[in-house]
Amino acid sequence: MLRFLLCLVMAFGVICPSSVPAVEPGRGAVLLAADPGERQLGCDVIQQRYAVSQSQLNTRTVNFLFFDAAKQGCLDLVKHFLGVGASVRARDRFGNTALLLAARSGETDAAKLLLENGSDIDHRNLAGSTALLRAVTMNRRRMAKILLAAEADANSVNQRGISPLTAAAFNGNERLVDLLLKADADPSAPDVIGKSPMVYAAGKGFIGIVMMLLDAGVDANARYNNDLTALMWAAGHTNDVPAKEGVATVKLLLGRGARPDLADNRGRTALMIAAERGHEQIVSVLIESDADASMRDKEGKTALDLAAEPQVRRALGQR
Repeated sequence: MLRFLLCLVMAFGVICPSSVPAVEPGRGAVLLAADPGERQLGCDVIQQRYAVSQSQLNTRTVNFLFFDAAKQGCLDLVKHFLGVGASVRARDRFGNTALLLAARSGETDAAKLLLENGSDIDHRNLAGSTALLRAVTMNRRRMAKILLAAEADANSVNQRGISPLTAAAFNGNERLVDLLLKADADPSAPDVIGKSPMVYAAGKGFIGIVMMLLDAGVDANARYNNDLTALMWAAGHTNDVPAKEGVATVKLLLGRGARPDLADNRGRTALMIAAERGHEQIVSVLIESDADASMRDKEGKTALDLAAEPQVRRALGQR
């Protein structure tokens, strides 16, 4: 199987079955901002650095302390630094403003204060990411809700075409997907490699998100990069997907009209992909849904030819 069936490629890096994406805390995990004790400790450190810097204080130093205060959620310090010359338009070396730093950390009160002081809600850093995308990437739903209420662009994408909805679908965060869809996020927008939120959700067995996207009007038989459909991605899901969820996703797509005999640009169907990947239960489901086991790909191979595992071969032989 070619690498595009074994890996999910996003702006965050190459996501293979054996790896854990740096931006994915877990299947739908929710990250919390620092607890009060940790926050206060961090604020005390910033306060000490500020005191030490008094004799050589300049705008650059104030802005860097301002960035750290926003990231830590130190409201009193954020207010103070704004009063002594820090700017909501200042950027770090990655192009992040204080708002983007607060958004990633989930410091909602700091974000509100920065917005009240004129921070650009849709400013993009050097990677093209906005505060909303940074918040969603880290599963910060409360932050995302605040930013959307302040009219953040739900369809803004970074340089690789990753939208907040794509990031939420990739992370398996149903509540964020629901929030973004209600904010009119485009459920079908592809990234620069031609993959949409549906591709990432189906390929990772996030059945709840697949259902939401279908309900939002995504065509169950839409073609994506390399002519793959959502059913093909679900049939060849990554190794970290629980078998039960992979099967349920395939059943959902079939029940919503996904055609099992569509072929990708290699001539391979969902059945062939599942057979090669060793997904016995999915093979059985597809056979029961009248998938044509006699179809051949462009190399003349059938699903049986591609099946390496005996249990898969038996499932195919039961037809």
